[in-house]
Amino acid sequence: MDYFYGMDVKAIIEKGQSNIKGTKALVKKLKKSKPKNLDQVTHQLHEDVFDEIDCLDCGNCCKTTSPGMHDRDVDRLAKHLKMKPVDLIAAHMEMDSDGDYVFRSAPCPFLGADNYCSVYEARPLACREYPHTNRKRFYQVLDLSVKNTEICPAVVKVFEELKKHY
Repeated sequence: MDYFYGMDVKAIIEKGQSNIKGTKALVKKLKKSKPKNLDQVTHQLHEDVFDEIDCLDCGNCCKTTSPGMHDRDVDRLAKHLKMKPVDLIAAHMEMDSDGDYVFRSAPCPFLGADNYCSVYEARPLACREYPHTNRKRFYQVLDLSVKNTEICPAVVKVFEELKKHY
């Protein structure tokens, strides 16, 4: 995986965007062929990449996007903050076009200057699962994962390695 050695977050994402046609071609191929070992391969790549990348060195996901949150996420977060859900929503959230709550602005209001999450134990499910490269049935989030190459250097690295396998 030395392809990215020494590159900063921005450079990795730019490299991924310069290779986006190849990434989209890979996704098309994976959707057509439906390899039985896709989860196994992707999960191993996820582990390898996160042995190399520390999210606290980046935090780009929390700096640029807002997770979609359901009522249970809002309730868990509000309880953690010792607030009423309605007050949490009023202070930080809005409803998106999909009917999910999202933070009104980026970066996340709970992201510290050191890239630590002040609500880590109560963070929304979308944050817990991000960047989704280690989930079961990775096939189901291929399109979302392509979008995540615009945000997460780890996803860029996973896709570049997937290109070598498939």
